[in-house]
Amino acid sequence: MARTVVISGGGTGIGLAAAETFADGGDRVVLLGRRADVLERAAASLPGAAHCAGDLGEPADVRRVADFVEREYGTVDVLVHSAGGTGGAVPDGHEDPLDDLHEEWTVNYRLNTLTAVLLTEALQDRLATPGGRVLFLSSIAAARGSGRPAYAAAKAALHPYAFQLARVLGPRGITVNVVSPGYVEETDFFGGDFPADHLAALIEETATGRIGHPGDIAQTLYWLASSAAGHVTAQVIQVNGGAEHGH
Repeated sequence: MARTVVISGGGTGIGLAAAETFADGGDRVVLLGRRADVLERAAASLPGAAHCAGDLGEPADVRRVADFVEREYGTVDVLVHSAGGTGGAVPDGHEDPLDDLHEEWTVNYRLNTLTAVLLTEALQDRLATPGGRVLFLSSIAAARGSGRPAYAAAKAALHPYAFQLARVLGPRGITVNVVSPGYVEETDFFGGDFPADHLAALIEETATGRIGHPGDIAQTLYWLASSAAGHVTAQVIQVNGGAEHGH
């Protein structure tokens, strides 16, 4: 029986790879994101896919998106939070550097934490009972830190929220897990060409000797959404070739 799978950030990168994987498995996918044109192109490539554009950091947009999902599908079987990012370069347009920090940290929490929390809370009552799945995309940066501490902290904030949500939703037979990728190619996250020496250093940190692909993450999400993972909840699954521990 086809499931309804809602994926934020589903128009590109890991979100799109997840949408393709679920669609290949016979599920109905609903793509969410800010850019309607990107979502439309992605949905056109997937059988039976739908899309709804909105800024998931805005409560009014989240209500509208949730109303769309409820009206068209009723029940959400799988909710995947792939929306996120850093918001671009670190701002430097203020006279006081504290103002720059305020903007950077606010943007990162809005993009990575608030979007996931608002969408989850809006759709919580619509999650399939039993059997629903909630899946968050974190980052290796949440465990190791990075040169972008605001992004790392915003991703790390998802972990305690997911753990608490697992306790709240567990009695309904719903699992909640977090997937933590390392460096993944073929996404828009880093933008432009990645310096060869930096890429080599990232590969060296892995135990597998390679960089990650969107499909690596998508297949992990697909398994966590399966009945085989029905007793796996409140976990952070590292999918980064062992780079979390480094060499």
